[in-house]
This record gives sequence, C-alpha cells and structure tokens, in this order.
Amino acid sequence: MTTKSMHAILVLEDGKIFKGKSFGATGERFGEAVFNTSITGYQEIITDPSYKFQIVTMTYPLIGNYGVNEEDVESKKPWLSAFVIKELSSISSNWRSTMALDEYLKKHDIPGIQGIDTRALTRHLRLQGAMQAVVSTEDFDTSRLIKKIKASQHLEGVDLVKDVTCDKAYDWNKKGKYKVIVLDCGVKFNILRNLEKAGCKVVVMPAAVQPKEILDAKPDGLLFSNGPGDPAAVKYVIKTAQELVGKLPIFGICLGHQMLGLALGAKTYKLKFGHHGGNHPVKDLNTGKVAITSQNHGFNVDMNTMPDKGTVATHLNLYDNTVEGMENSKLKFFSVQYHPEAGPGPHDAGYLFEKFVKMMEKNA
Repeated sequence: MTTKSMHAILVLEDGKIFKGKSFGATGERFGEAVFNTSITGYQEIITDPSYKFQIVTMTYPLIGNYGVNEEDVESKKPWLSAFVIKELSSISSNWRSTMALDEYLKKHDIPGIQGIDTRALTRHLRLQGAMQAVVSTEDFDTSRLIKKIKASQHLEGVDLVKDVTCDKAYDWNKKGKYKVIVLDCGVKFNILRNLEKAGCKVVVMPAAVQPKEILDAKPDGLLFSNGPGDPAAVKYVIKTAQELVGKLPIFGICLGHQMLGLALGAKTYKLKFGHHGGNHPVKDLNTGKVAITSQNHGFNVDMNTMPDKGTVATHLNLYDNTVEGMENSKLKFFSVQYHPEAGPGPHDAGYLFEKFVKMMEKNA
C-alpha cells in the first residue's frame, strides 16, 4: 500500500495542481516552473547553475535510464530547486554510471516528482507562461501551498549570481597560447573545457572581481559566462562590462550576452516561458546558415533599445524571432544568447570558441 511519504505534489501559482510520486529528496521547494525539451543530457541540466531557483520539467518521458557519473557534471553540485518528470527509469544502464538519478538527487537534497502528465504541464506553461511553483512531499493542502507560493521569493529583480559564483580565483588549466579570464556568473565546466581545447590558458574569477584586477592579470581575452536569473539585478557585473568593453577581446555567453547588452545601454525583458532545450534553430544573419542550438534562458536583450549604433544583431531565433547574438568589431566583442559549449547531440555552435581565439590572435 502506498504511504503518504511516497506522494508528491506540484502546485503552480495560478492554482493548477499535479499529483505524483516522490523520488530523490523529500521536502518542500519553491522556484519558477519551466520546461526543457532536450531528449538527453539531464545531468548537464541538473548541474547547470543557470537553473538556480527553477523547477525544471523534462518533456522527454523517460528519464534516468543511463544514471549519473562524476565526469559529466557542469558545476560543483546541482542548483535547480526541484526536478519534474513523467517516469523515472527503474534501470540505470551505462558503463560510466556511478549511481542512479534517484540516489544522486537524494545525495544533493533535490526533490523530484514523477508520474504526472508532463505534456499537460508543458502545454499549460507554454500558454500561461513560466510561473512560481512549489514541489512538496510534506504539505498537501493546496490552498496553503498557493499562499506560500505567493509569499515566496520570485525571480525578477533578484541577484542569483552571488550564490553560484566561485569564492576566489583559480586556474582551470596551466598551459595555453592565450590567457583568458572567465568571469564566473555561474559558468558551466564545458565552457572551460572548450576554451582549453581551443588552446587557451583559463583563469576563473568571481563575478564581483574589480575590473582593475582583471586588467592587472594581463589577459588576452575576457569571457562573461552564463548564469541564473535576472541580468538587470547583477549591477556589479554590468559595471565591470561597461569599464572593460573595448579594452580587450570579449566573448559573452547567455547571461554574459545580456550583461554586455545592458552595459551598452540596451534593456532586457523577460520571455513568456523562456528558451530551455537542445533543439532551437538559430540563423546566422551574416552567412544565412542555421545552427541547432542548446538554450537555457528566461530573459532576452531588446536590440530595439540598443543606443550603440556600432553594435549589431548577428543571430536570430527561428522559433520566435528573438535576437540570439550581437557583435561590435570596433569594441572587440561578440556574444550569443545560446550555449555553444553544450552537447545535447548537435555541436553546430562549437566554432564560436575558435572565433574568440582568432579575435585574440588578431588583437595580439
């Protein structure tokens, strides 16, 4: 007979309720409910710091079939608030697997809920937009949970970067032709791996580091990393970008792209349900080529508000025509809204790391 401890409930801010079964840790977690359309890569998603304070729903129905390993993590731990799936695989079969997904989430105190209609949930979020939610294995009083949701911290206007950035600077690797400083706003390890692969010596610095300290390190280039939450709330990184843009080659990824946009005077806005998945077609406006990209962001740069006439849009999302990249050759920077380091299957965007290296080479 099913016990109460095996039950779990997902309640959305608008009163929509989904009842299922618990896996992973127990407890009560709040966050913004979003959906991810990737077929594989759940471990990359779970450990991506950009998912801080979010309740992530996977649209693919069977999750956990290849387990978890210690090599494919994208940060020091999982950051999402809770994990929502249709069905947890009862078998974890892969030669690299070291533990089951259920055990991994228990270890890191992340609750999960399975057995709900994730198609219905995704459609609801698609129509109504991402919204605040709670996953609970303890309290099943829906009216009380909705009150808790409304009283909980929301995403907009909150600096989440301070929670995910590193405590102090560190060397990712010791050798490389070009020295790159990575400003850690919630950087994924695969960004660092790709820079190393491209021949760079990588030094990671905390998000709040002073611009002078970056310049004193005499880097050949600077990368503003991905990260969670509302870019407009992270004013110290925006200030750093304002002071350093034009002084050395800069590459921005996701939140880093948004920070550069804000630094140049543009505004950002919140997307209705965000872009989360591994299959977004993005058109390069210079070449006409279309790349299949991995994405994870809830905010976007409004290029119509960009006062700097030398900064132009370079990429376009073919799902909704939102801007996915920008560049300014005079100020020596380019940035993209998607994740060129991610590997959900397509690797179409990996060339951008080589582009960054060529920019540093030209500037040397």
